[in-house]
Amino acid sequence: MSFQAPISVSDVISRIRSRRLLLPAIQREFVWEPHKVEWLFDSLLQGYPIGSFLFWEVRDQSVKSDYRYYEVLKEFRERYQTHNPEFNTKGHIDFDAVLDGQQRLTALFIGLTGTYAYKKPRVRWEDSERALPTRKLYLNLSGPASEDDNEAGRKYEFKFLTADEFSGNAKQWFDVGRILDLPQAYEFTQMLISDGLQDDKFAATALSKLHAVVHTERIINYYVVTKADMEQALNVFVRVNSGGEPLSLSDMLMSTAIANWTSRDAKKEILGLVDQVQAKGFFISKDLILKACLYLYNSDIRYKVSNFKAAHVKPFEDNWDAVHASILAVFDLVGNFGYDERSLTSKNALLPIIYWVHHKGIAKGLTSQVALRDDRDAMRRWLHTMLLKGVFGSSADTILSAIRKAFVGDDFGNPFVLPRLAVFPAAEIGTILRAQGKDPHVTDEFIDSLLYTEYEDREAFTILALLAPNLDYKNGDFNKDHLHPESAFKNKALNAANIAAADLEFYRDRRHWNSILNLRHLDANENKSKQHSTLVDWASKESKRQKVSLTKFCADRQLPDDATLLEFARFREFVSERRKILGKQLRQLL
Repeated sequence: MSFQAPISVSDVISRIRSRRLLLPAIQREFVWEPHKVEWLFDSLLQGYPIGSFLFWEVRDQSVKSDYRYYEVLKEFRERYQTHNPEFNTKGHIDFDAVLDGQQRLTALFIGLTGTYAYKKPRVRWEDSERALPTRKLYLNLSGPASEDDNEAGRKYEFKFLTADEFSGNAKQWFDVGRILDLPQAYEFTQMLISDGLQDDKFAATALSKLHAVVHTERIINYYVVTKADMEQALNVFVRVNSGGEPLSLSDMLMSTAIANWTSRDAKKEILGLVDQVQAKGFFISKDLILKACLYLYNSDIRYKVSNFKAAHVKPFEDNWDAVHASILAVFDLVGNFGYDERSLTSKNALLPIIYWVHHKGIAKGLTSQVALRDDRDAMRRWLHTMLLKGVFGSSADTILSAIRKAFVGDDFGNPFVLPRLAVFPAAEIGTILRAQGKDPHVTDEFIDSLLYTEYEDREAFTILALLAPNLDYKNGDFNKDHLHPESAFKNKALNAANIAAADLEFYRDRRHWNSILNLRHLDANENKSKQHSTLVDWASKESKRQKVSLTKFCADRQLPDDATLLEFARFREFVSERRKILGKQLRQLL
């Protein structure tokens, strides 16, 4: 490894554009947030060092053709356009591969040549300009950064702006990318004159500094690793990436998989699966996919270097089609259970289900086969229970390893599933967790905490789905609704209902009217018929419509069988009785 003569920012941009500087497949994706890119450019103008870089000379034709390399990302779109484009280097000229500094180089490349699209606040995630408008980097020419920024050491305000934001005040902002087209001092001076900036001290000074750090000053200090093969490069990569942007262990596993898979493009396959799961509405990273692979085929599921060797990742490649199908099938299944990104509070809880589906070979018919109905019911009840108990809140590897013994006993992989198991072994898992002290006791306090879960809480879906298991969650034919209408608890409505002054505080308490105690999943027809009806009127009309007795109607929906308790004036008694009913049922279920 040797230190090279420093180069300018424009030189490094030129190397990126001509593909003389590429990313090896072992590199992770770009993860910097926009403010970090903006601050990098401020640091440049203030003359702060931005650290050295490490490149790997790729000169051997076999190293060029036998491994995959990627271009530096130019147009970043949060969640939707994050993958670096692959570049075929077979027959390509000699080039360098970036081992350290990829985040900084990408930030420079995007800031000077590309775009950065990130989600607007309070807008739903969707791949559109409405949700993620495309932005370019601009420099504020009107003066120094604000006092708040100055307190943090920021002097020059760089900011990613949309086209509309820029056009609304074009004279204030300078498109940072323009500086690349002005390499000569004469061209730069002419730009200042044509833009009327030559007499603006702050603007002229700031732009002069920008021009200097891009074209004149040689601030890119770098070392070069020579005569190395992929294995040596990986070793260097892991060593140097112990600092800087944190290198997750899943990144190292990804790196090894990419370097050692022979018949597939591991990066394309794994990230492609991530995209497919995200298209179903569940946002995951490659970490979950790689953890699933370890869980399926490695006795030790911890992220550590010794588990990332070629022999360990080979089963992932050999069985990838089935692994891929199993993971997608399980996300389809939990979607059919009614879960979405918000209500699925732990994705680690899916790993035992993925293990069962994969090694039983039932991915293809998982969501539809009648023969798998009991299996689906067992997995649904188990998932509800694990999420409510928060089993995967900490020490996930220890818990996952313990759970896996329910499938295989103490001898992992011989076989992967014990022959005697016909249905997902929820009871066996419960026994193991209780023996290890990992299954929390269902105490009165625990039940109360569940019953006080409010409408907006992420856990509300799981509790209500557990209490109403027979609704059509697969087709979304359910609604979360207040039994006594929310509108009835407004001050004006309470006054009109002549609620006694002594009871007003109880009625107004959100824990009573906005919690599980006053919530229920209803099918679409029931929810439509309810609207803003009082509870007692709705129960009476709906039981007649369904041609069942009022007593049975109430019992099926965990309502008091004494219909008079459905009256709004007896809400305090309704809450007390429903606490008993729901508490008893949750204890039985959990």
